[in-house]
Amino acid sequence: MATVKTAISLQEYLFEQAEALAAEMKISRSRLIAIALEEFIRRHQNRLLLEKINAAYEDVSDTEGSTSISSISGHHRSIIEDEC
Repeated sequence: MATVKTAISLQEYLFEQAEALAAEMKISRSRLIAIALEEFIRRHQNRLLLEKINAAYEDVSDTEGSTSISSISGHHRSIIEDEC
């Protein structure tokens, strides 16, 4: 997979925490930032999916359908909340 170099600006305290964590994990700063960004994007996509699921079933009027949707939505929400 091709890589792209980029420069970012961080507050000093965040840079120092990233340095310490990268050293603890024995990975480069670049790898640490890539992991963090991948995780952030995955969580964001999960939130968007939950919003789409909720929107798709917003107008469901039957009780059984609403119960199933509520269960599915609650399960997805718990997964997202556990990640935070």
